[in-house]
Amino acid sequence: MTKTNIQYDKAIAECRALFSKKYEDYGSAFRILRSSSVTDQIYIKVKRLVTLQTKTEQKVEDESEQDCFVAIVNYAIIGLIQLEKGTSESLYEKKEETLKLYDNFALQAKSLMQRKNHDYGEAWREMRITSITDLIFQKVLRTKEIENNNGKTLVSEGMDANYYDMLNYAVFCLIKIVEANL
Repeated sequence: MTKTNIQYDKAIAECRALFSKKYEDYGSAFRILRSSSVTDQIYIKVKRLVTLQTKTEQKVEDESEQDCFVAIVNYAIIGLIQLEKGTSESLYEKKEETLKLYDNFALQAKSLMQRKNHDYGEAWREMRITSITDLIFQKVLRTKEIENNNGKTLVSEGMDANYYDMLNYAVFCLIKIVEANL
């Protein structure tokens, strides 16, 4: 589990670094997004992943599988921020406060990962990246359905649980990509 914790932290650090740089470029423009828009952004990325994983030709060369998984991590954290804070039209939110929220949600996701890895015995390590991608896709579709039901569920976890799962699955894929390239 120590190896996983180190790999997890490294993947999150890379995602956070990109998030921070994009914050410099765009400010807090993402805060205008409703959760349904965030979910649709994740949908776009996972749909691209499925296409990359099933087709032999890639016509847009500037976005790799790894880039898509990083985007899913960051959009999942944006979704969690939006669930907590709601939407805002302010472009002048303090970067430090937003990064503190980012770090808090990343830490909660890591804690969840540790608990699930304990119970599931790190089964994800034996899975294919394509299977984990399908699980992310399933979580996106579930989240869209919850949003279509105005956030109400009868027996299922809420939107936040789905965002956390998407985030953790994407981190697992990032770890697997790095390991495959060693």
